Amino acid sequence: MTTLTTGLTLFSVAMLAGGINAVAGGGSFLTFPALLLTGMPGIAANATNNTAMWLGTAASAHGYREELRQTSAVNLRLVVSSGLGSIIGALLVLWTPEVAFNKAVPFLLLAATLLFILGPMLSRRHGAQPDVMILPRWAMPAQFFLGIYGGYFGAGVGIATLALLGQIGFTRIHQMNGLKTLLTSCMNGIAVIPFAIAGAIVWHWALVMCGGAVIGGYIGARLARKASPRVIRSIVIVVAVGMTAYFFWKTYFQL
Repeated sequence: MTTLTTGLTLFSVAMLAGGINAVAGGGSFLTFPALLLTGMPGIAANATNNTAMWLGTAASAHGYREELRQTSAVNLRLVVSSGLGSIIGALLVLWTPEVAFNKAVPFLLLAATLLFILGPMLSRRHGAQPDVMILPRWAMPAQFFLGIYGGYFGAGVGIATLALLGQIGFTRIHQMNGLKTLLTSCMNGIAVIPFAIAGAIVWHWALVMCGGAVIGGYIGARLARKASPRVIRSIVIVVAVGMTAYFFWKTYFQL
């Protein structure tokens, strides 16, 4: 009964997280702690969470297929950068201690949140256009380093990706969400390979959560496309601020 309850709880949390990832990012705020509460070690929880949410973000990307067609000119280059960075990040989490990186996570989330909030203003200041056909030179290296973060831990990577897309020059929130889900699914999918080889994934819980993430991710993406861009942006900001505050509290103030 305990195992059944745990499975149902993880499935439900993953479904909710899949929807959150599709709309705003930040689903790992729910799924990673849920796995830790089962007694799973940190690295195993991280690898299992990454694997479980991978197909959920892929389903979200399919839900945004119309928007992704509009950005196809830049998709491949950003996907390659994300994938290469993600491999390095996944290897780092398997080879190095988590303590130092965990202390930096709140500051990374804070920077990403501020960038997203200020993104439209900075884009207008730089004369950015809503439909980006040519990437600035710094975009691929920036996405590469973001891929490292995504492969290493990944909490908040969706919000950071949205912030980066805003700086590149995207202004249409549905396009940004579609490209965000494509890039994060690439990061998660590539990272599964070294995690699987190292035996870090708890597969039975990963598969249970994967089912919930796929359902939540696809439904969330289809619903998000019909919502007001202002509402979606507000949701992103609320999730970003909440995640940042939580990780500061957990890292520096929790006794």
